[in-house]
Amino acid sequence: MESRVDDKLLQSEKDDGEELKGRILSESTKLWRVAGPAILARISLYGMFVVTQAFIGHIGETELAAYALVQTILLGFSNGILFGMASALETLCGQAFGARQYHMMGIYMQRSWIVILATAVLILPLNIFATPILKFLGQDKEIAEAAGKIALWFIPITFYDLFNTTMQMFLQAQLKNFIIAWLAGISFPLHMILSWTLVDKLNLGVAGAMGSMVLATWLPISGLFLYVFGGWCPQTWRGFSKSAFSELWPMVKLSVSSGVMICLEMWYNSVLILVAGYMKNATIAISAFSICLNITTWELMIPLGFLSAASVRVANELGRGDAKAAKFAIKVVSGTSLSIGVVFFVLFLALGNVISYAFSSSIEVAKEVSSLSILLSFSVLLNSIQPVLTGVSLGAGWQSIVAYVNIGCYYVIGIPSGIFLCYCTSLDVKGIWIGMICGVAVQTLVLIGITGRTDWNLQVEKASARLNRWLLPDACESYDNRSNA
Repeated sequence: MESRVDDKLLQSEKDDGEELKGRILSESTKLWRVAGPAILARISLYGMFVVTQAFIGHIGETELAAYALVQTILLGFSNGILFGMASALETLCGQAFGARQYHMMGIYMQRSWIVILATAVLILPLNIFATPILKFLGQDKEIAEAAGKIALWFIPITFYDLFNTTMQMFLQAQLKNFIIAWLAGISFPLHMILSWTLVDKLNLGVAGAMGSMVLATWLPISGLFLYVFGGWCPQTWRGFSKSAFSELWPMVKLSVSSGVMICLEMWYNSVLILVAGYMKNATIAISAFSICLNITTWELMIPLGFLSAASVRVANELGRGDAKAAKFAIKVVSGTSLSIGVVFFVLFLALGNVISYAFSSSIEVAKEVSSLSILLSFSVLLNSIQPVLTGVSLGAGWQSIVAYVNIGCYYVIGIPSGIFLCYCTSLDVKGIWIGMICGVAVQTLVLIGITGRTDWNLQVEKASARLNRWLLPDACESYDNRSNA
């Protein structure tokens, strides 16, 4: 009798295990449908910045430092605002798709374009007056002069990023972001070939490197416009609508909340680069620090792919009304991203002494980068989980809460710690990096606590209330109903 009971228990445990494996496999399939193309697209598109830095770095140390200042501070500032505001679409489109309010997704994207385009025009002077701004901030005069010329090349790249980000969020919410990966996969090798031709063969210097990036970045945007407007999204894109100009104020408020949340993260590195610019040997410090940041940021494109997946999966399930599925999706995406992060942690520990030579021929810069390799590896490990939690926040619509978390962790803990360790100890650039890690670590722990204690049934109710408040009648359905009547 006892033997039969034991057999039943074992069979029950086996069935539970098989069921769990099936659920994990099913969720992983949904996860990678979003994360796979998102990762490939982000690696390719950010890789263009890395390739450009590599070509400019071999032109000269001053040019490398100038490019680093513009990309990290000015572009980081403007794109932080624009990308952050566009992140409101991750909440709205993801939840609308889950609730089958497909016609609203195109309207949400048009509203986002109106709000973000107006913002982009307002912040355009940052690029136009880059040299006096950087001089005012106390940066080296020679570097600031070179940065002013490079900043003008970043104007079309800023507008490219605006459209690329919004359309990517629109497409990934409906599991159609494979087109983004294909287009990015074409533009990346094109940029490498163009850069080699214009810089190495035609000796066009910085203008050749930046011109190549402008051409290569706008290629995928042209393809995305053709895909969306050409009829490949029939349910979610019904053409331009007057409804895009209604309910703009709620869109502005959600966009600003998203913008503040993301900006505070993206500006964190910019502030630290600015701090590095005040050191005695600013050219070496900025160059080394920016190389490390570009390496970690390029690798960060993988966790950012999982950020997109976490946002889409959580938003879809909340829009669908399934709290348990949302919680399970968070567990699967977190475990997957962390596992990949551990692999890169080991890889960067092993390659830390040689990786800098891809970006600069300077032995001094290479030594500085090598000394930061251990900290770089720990940053990679932390970055494997923190973006996923940010994606969960976007999917659930917690932008305002996370904005306050970011202020405390980054600007009350991280930056003051980095400044203190840099200038009050002998750690120099290492001190800045340690401060950065402290801020990210605290933020990660806080977000884990918030996610773990969340009432997900309540989040389902909030998502439903938000969608119903903004819902407009579907013109096609209204026409069908009148016809049937």
